[in-house]
Formats: sequence, structure tokens, C-alpha cells
Amino acid sequence: MPRPRVTSDTDILAATGRAIGAHGPGRLTLAQVGAEAGVSPATLSQRFGSKRGLLLAFAANAAADAAAPYRRARAEHDSPLAALHAVAAELAGLMSTPEELANHLGMLQLDLSDPEFRVHAAAHTRAVETALRELLAEAVAKGELPSGTDVPRLARAVKITTDGSLLRWALTGDGDPAALLRDDLDHLLGRTS
Repeated sequence: MPRPRVTSDTDILAATGRAIGAHGPGRLTLAQVGAEAGVSPATLSQRFGSKRGLLLAFAANAAADAAAPYRRARAEHDSPLAALHAVAAELAGLMSTPEELANHLGMLQLDLSDPEFRVHAAAHTRAVETALRELLAEAVAKGELPSGTDVPRLARAVKITTDGSLLRWALTGDGDPAALLRDDLDHLLGRTS
């Protein structure tokens, strides 16, 4: 009879994300993920087959959960734009140093160069854009944004602003990433903090 799993795949994939932030996907080892997750490298090999299998599972999970922060924030805030800012603050909080952001950007290289990873990256992007459209459409309906707002275009601009703001912070090291991102989003949305 097989032993029950003590550490769930969800916990392992979360540990994988932390290990990617610390080491980048290129330098990542199963031993590093195992240490982060509290499991042996052999357990990771048994569950995911290889480092590539683990990274693909991580990418698939990230795509499947891409809209979750938006749903959580919307449930916690009366204002759709307050929910948008909460998600932005959560994203900024995931990156404590420019090096950590650079390590996560290593996944982007896989996403762009490997068709198996690209499928998950595209699904992630579509899920985020859908979640943003829903928030922004609700903001229009509630009068937080002007009627007639081109919601799909604004959703795309919000995503571009979020990514660009965090990248600029990583390149310059200037300021607090959450504060910078909030300011950039407020400017895009024509609002003042």
C-alpha cells in the first residue's frame, strides 16, 4: 500500500515558485525545490518526472490560478478599482528584490522559446486579461470609470503598465514597487491617489 502524500502538489508548486524566485529556472535544481517544500528530490522525480516536468506543472498551475487574485480581491473590496489596486499590491509584494524579479523573468524565456511552456503562458495572459476586463467593466458600471471606456483596450493597458512598472523598478531600484505601481495605475486610469 503506498504511503499517503504528506506534502500536496499545491504546496510543492508554491515551493517551486519560491525556489524559482531565489535561483531562476535555469539554475533551479530538484534539491532546491525539495528543500523549500520539505520533500526529497526523489519524491519530486516520482511525482513530476523531471525538473522540466515540475516546471511545466508549475506553469500549468500558474495559468489555472491566474484569475484567483482578482476574484479574491473583488470579494474583499466594494470598489472594483480598489480590488485592482489590491491585486497590484499583491503582485508587487511577490518581488522583494530586482534579482528575484529577474529570476522569475527566466520563466518568460522558457515561455517564449518552448511551445509547451508557451501554451501555459498564453492561457495565463488570457485569464488575466479576462479578469481585468471584468473588473474594469464593473468599474464603468459603478461609475468609477467613464461610460464609453474601451474596456478591452484599457485592460490590455493595465497589464502592460503593471508589467512595465515592475520591470522599471527592477532596472532602476527606485522606490517601493507597490507605491510605484499604484501611482502608474492611477495615472493610467486618470485618477489621483
